[in-house]
Amino acid sequence: MVDFSLWDIFRNLMLALRWTVGLSLIAFIGGGVVGLLLLMLRLSKLPGATVFVSCYVQLFQGVPLLVQLFLAYYGLGLFGINTSPWVAAGMGLTLYASAFLTEIWRGSVESIPRGQWEASQSLALNFAEQLRYIILPQAFKISVAPTVGFLVQVIKGTALASVIGFMELTKVGKTIANATFSPFLVFSCVALMYFVLCYPVSLYAKSLERKLHAHR
Repeated sequence: MVDFSLWDIFRNLMLALRWTVGLSLIAFIGGGVVGLLLLMLRLSKLPGATVFVSCYVQLFQGVPLLVQLFLAYYGLGLFGINTSPWVAAGMGLTLYASAFLTEIWRGSVESIPRGQWEASQSLALNFAEQLRYIILPQAFKISVAPTVGFLVQVIKGTALASVIGFMELTKVGKTIANATFSPFLVFSCVALMYFVLCYPVSLYAKSLERKLHAHR
């Protein structure tokens, strides 16, 4: 048993919290970039684009995130590609986030009345101009609240990265708990830190949703 004071436990968890925040940002930003590309592909009406994007979304939404992380970490090794926990966790969470963000944004675009598309066509705007000037600005306002809310799911999802050895908050908490034989104290601190991270984001998402409904 290692003698850790409460301050030592808290300090080590705070250091691990940086990696949780960093991984969350990588997954959210990376998922946003991939999700936006998939959305554009789906809206482009290219042959087979809708089917491809739909299959992509169903695949990464239907397979548990834990399995995706295992495949990213161990599966690539079958092809001779050695991946670090950082790369595997970032890749797995990015693909996971992109599938959900694509659907959130698709729903936002489809919620725009058909008349807006017809009105933009009457102005002789091409497809790209319709999206840029008419559709996406309106869809953006609708999608902000659920997009910010989804960030909470990404933050909590990073805890699963501990199974592939990524030293984020949950993994470090488990290591400290094994060393101190104080799992209740340690994981209470872990839970508190997740709450401090997620609760303000949830409040902000609800605030944005209220403002959206107020404007409507």
